[in-house]
This record gives sequence, structure tokens and C-alpha cells, in this order.
Amino acid sequence: MGTCVDFVNSLDLDMSMKILMCLEDVSDLARICAVSCSWRHFVVENGLCKSFCVRLFPQLSRVGYVIENCCEKKLVEFECSSSRHVEREFLEKEHKVYMFLARGVTSFAIRKCISDAISASSTDNFPAESINNTLDSRDRIGRRASYWSSKGQKNPAVPERLTYKLVSNICVINEISIHPFEAYFQFGHPIYSAKSVRFRMGHSKIPIDDHMGDTHWDLVDDQLVWTYTSQEFPVAQENRLQTFVLPQPVLCIGGIFQIELLGRVQKQEMDGLFYICVSHVQVMGRSLSPAFDVEILKPSGEFALKVLSYTQPNPPEDSPVTTASSEYLLRRVRDLAQIVNMLQGDVGVHEDYEWEEEDVEADDEFPL
Repeated sequence: MGTCVDFVNSLDLDMSMKILMCLEDVSDLARICAVSCSWRHFVVENGLCKSFCVRLFPQLSRVGYVIENCCEKKLVEFECSSSRHVEREFLEKEHKVYMFLARGVTSFAIRKCISDAISASSTDNFPAESINNTLDSRDRIGRRASYWSSKGQKNPAVPERLTYKLVSNICVINEISIHPFEAYFQFGHPIYSAKSVRFRMGHSKIPIDDHMGDTHWDLVDDQLVWTYTSQEFPVAQENRLQTFVLPQPVLCIGGIFQIELLGRVQKQEMDGLFYICVSHVQVMGRSLSPAFDVEILKPSGEFALKVLSYTQPNPPEDSPVTTASSEYLLRRVRDLAQIVNMLQGDVGVHEDYEWEEEDVEADDEFPL
């Protein structure tokens, strides 16, 4: 048997770090720690778990400090005068936090991540054509159309933005799906899609109320801080749920998600203006709550990473039975909201649309 060489102790620090940072899975790093006490000491001493997490998600480079396990004890960098024991204790706890985080971002269950709608940059008929309609997967509620519509524009280059609150303040987002709305009640069934989309994630400087509508958009937009902006994705002018997979999963710190709808492709014949209409929006990813939470630190823009539990969370409430029940209740609420809007005179598009196609004449169209 040949002589075995411990490269960690034989090579210089930089070379050993480069070798170990070639690992792509946190489970490999855990196995490295199990090889020997000296290898584990090397991983902990040099913060390899934290480096691994920052490599996966650059947003983690803005972590100011960690608060562990609801004890409100900050894991902060030790002072020069601190004892070696205090230094070692800090490194061990930091290793534990980032090891669990690395497992969470790759193993927590994938689920729907939108919690609520915050605001749209414009709305043609509020609240009948509100952004809240995009939370429902149906394009019809009873006999009524369900969609968000922008205001009409002469310039097709005018963009729109839809802003949502995610299910927790720290989520890993994998993909986004958007369903352009087909105006089945207009001649030719035009589809009011955007030309392309772009996605942004970040946090708010101030608490934001839900359902702010379009009247508070300037306030909302000024108070949002974006830590990630995606590339542009082309949108097909088709009546289907279109999925856009991010090149790499993105860690959203702060729980705010925005869709930028870029370019308009469909003009409404009745007024000659360009519109964008969306039937449904869906965001898929991993919520790291209730194991983790974040607190934005002002004015630096850094954040505190809170570890609330080292227990693997239960599967999300996206099981078929629970999801069906939750979606049914949400749909009933929105159905009632439609009825209230109609009684209050906010009718929007509330005609009966269940005629056969051959019975629909060109002059029976309805505007958005």
C-alpha cells in the first residue's frame, strides 16, 4: 500500500482552500469534516461553510451578523483582545449556522412563494382589474373575466411593474411563471402580453401595506431596494402559463418580488391604445422560514441572519388536500369581492361572456 498524504496539512493554506472550494455540494463538505479532527478544524477555522454559501448566493456577503436560536445572542467578529477560546466558539457556531443554511437552500421543499400582491404601476379599472386577480390561476371567476390590466398607452415601449410580497423574508427563488390574458370577449381574442419580462428581488425601507393598488405606486417604488435583477426573458404572445427558469437559484432577502413587463405588443381596436394584461403569476422556490429570518440593518443595507430553529421544517402547506382547501377559500373571497365591486358600480369587464363564438358580432366587443 502506498504512502497516504494529508494534502490539507501538506499544502499551503491557499492551495488547500482552492481544492476544497471546488466541492459543489454541502454534503461533501460535511463528509470532509468527518474524515478527521484536523480536516474539520481546517474547515471550521477558515470559514469554508460561509464561503460555500456566499459562492452559491452572493447576497449573503451582506450579512452583518448572525442571531442564533432565538436567544438574541449575536455571533459577531471577535476582538483582537479576545481569548482563543472565544474565537473558537464563534467559528464553531458560525460553521453550524452556515452548514444548516447550505442544507436548507438545497433541501427545503419547493413550493409556491407568493404570499400577496402589493401594487401595480398602473391599473386600468381599479379594483375590478386589480393585481390581486393575478393570484388566482383562473382567467374567469364564474361568468367574469379575472385579470390585471395596465392603463392604455400610445407608446408601446412604456413598461409596467407588478410587485408582490413573498411567503417569508428569506426565500430561494428558482422559477417564475406568467400567464398573459386572452381577451376572449373581444373580436379575434387578442392576447395582451408583454414583449419581454425581467425580475427583481429585494426589500423595503419601510413596512408596506398589502393591496396598495396603483394610487400609492410612487411611494412604493421609492422605498424598494433591489439586490437582484435578472436578465430579460422573451414572452410569447400565447394564452398559456409561461415558465421562466432563472440561470441560478436566487436568494431573496427581504421578501419583495417584482415583475417588469417590458414592451407592449397588442393594441386594443376600440381606443387604439396598447395594453398589457396578466391572468396569473406564480413564483416557485424554497422558503427558509420558520428556520431562518432576516432583519435589515439601517442605514448600511446589511442584514442580520436569524437562526430560529435547527429543525428541518415540515413540508409546506402545498399538499393536494391543503392546497385545494386554501385555494377554494381564496377563490370564494375573490368571488365575493367581484360581487361587491359590481354592486358598488366598479364593474370593469363584467358582462356575460358565455355566448357561442358565432353569436358574437364585431360591434359587441367590450373594452378592457
